[in-house]
Parts: sequence; structure tokens; C-alpha cells
Amino acid sequence: MKINVTLNGVPRTIYTEPGENVRRLLAREGIVSMRNGCDEQGVCGACAIILNGKVVNSCLLVAPQIDGKEIITVESLATNRDLSPVQSALVDAGIVQCGYCTPSMELAIEALLKRQENPTRGQVKDALSGNLCRCTGYQHIVNAVRLAAENMRE
Repeated sequence: MKINVTLNGVPRTIYTEPGENVRRLLAREGIVSMRNGCDEQGVCGACAIILNGKVVNSCLLVAPQIDGKEIITVESLATNRDLSPVQSALVDAGIVQCGYCTPSMELAIEALLKRQENPTRGQVKDALSGNLCRCTGYQHIVNAVRLAAENMRE
């Protein structure tokens, strides 16, 4: 089956089997930032992508569902080896967790800051609620969101 998507700003035609999930499809296409943290049960958020502006778990989608849609992954955030404002803020805030969930956290933060220029703590917590991190208390991540918001406003 042939599907057409815009992947990280580039129109692509991809061949897939009707039952192939999106996480596996993108990994086969060289996009490897999505993690399989919950054996594709859709509960951890580590496989998140931005699909038409919304953060979704790629393991829960089958490939035909993305036909004609736009997908953003963390691979598109940095340009010419320069970190995005969100990525820089994560570094500056001292995020020292293992990194397994970081790509999906970055996407959730990117999507939040596109919707809300100055998010409240509650909005940050809500935006990150789909991402399970097993090695942090989330406070540094919340601090990073606020720092990224400040940097993007300047």
C-alpha cells in the first residue's frame, strides 16, 4: 500500500502494509527517535510524534491513518547542528535524566509552546501528562518549559 505524508517538512511517498503501525514504519524509514517503552500499549508516550499539530502516540496508529497528513519528529527540531529553543532550554535547565523519554518530551513542549506562548504550570503539567518518565521528578522539565517560553518570546 502506498501512502503520502509530509515528514519533517518533506513530502514523501512510503510503501507499507495495511496493519503496520506508524512507529515501526517511521523506524524503517530511518526516523528512530520514537521509543518502544510500553510494548506498543500506548501508555508511556515515548513513541510520540506531532501529527497535524497534535501530539499522538505513533504505536497506536496504523500507517493508513497518516496518509495525507503532516508528521513532525524530534529529528526536525535542530537545524545545522543548532539546538532548537526547547532543546537548548532542556540543556540549560540541567535535564540529566537518562534521555529515553526526552524526544517525546521535546515534542510535547514544542506543541505546547506553539499553542500557548506563556503556559501556566497547570498547562505544562497537562501537556506533559502523556509522557511517562521513570527517572525524574519533572520539576527540571517544567523549569525548562518556562525557560524555553521566555527565550522564544525574546
